[in-house]
Amino acid sequence: MPLESSAFPAEVQVAFFVYGYLSDVWDGASGSYMGKNWSHIDTLFKLFEIDDQKVVLYFMKMYEGIIVQDRAQEQERKRKADERKRQQASGKNYTHNVKG
Repeated sequence: MPLESSAFPAEVQVAFFVYGYLSDVWDGASGSYMGKNWSHIDTLFKLFEIDDQKVVLYFMKMYEGIIVQDRAQEQERKRKADERKRQQASGKNYTHNVKG
């Protein structure tokens, strides 16, 4: 069962909250998730009056790393599944039987 955000310390909860306001960045050519657009983080910190900005930013960057890694793994699983489907659809078998 996943943890609720209330199970985390206040700084982590604030990091999740502010992180949700950052826009996503996607690679236009490959469709890969690149992370968040951090250009307006100062504005968000001022708007929400975040006192311990270094700690909150640290947790936000840790969370982003987890999200980027997870999305990359999911994209790789989908790519491999699509590749298997194409091989099965083509009817080609790429195993090599060597008798000697």
